[in-house]
Amino acid sequence: MATLTLIAAYDVRDDDRRARLAATLQSVGDRVQKSVFVLMIDSKSFSELQLRASQIINPDTDSLLFFRQCVTCWDSHVPLGQGHVPDEVTHWALF
Repeated sequence: MATLTLIAAYDVRDDDRRARLAATLQSVGDRVQKSVFVLMIDSKSFSELQLRASQIINPDTDSLLFFRQCVTCWDSHVPLGQGHVPDEVTHWALF
């Protein structure tokens, strides 16, 4: 299954919902700003994440945006100051 690279950004009014949403996003990605995450997940996991997030936010007061990044766009990012993108994670299994 192909990996998607996404930027997730939110604006959530309630502290409890904000904390739960941040924890949910952090469980599948890396926080790069207070309310911005970089996610590298497959399509199925993204669908599951959307469902979980929709159960947390209040659609009348909160917003959550996902921006899909193509390889060309991602490779041409421009960090300034303290901004950085997470390194690609490599997992090793030892038996």
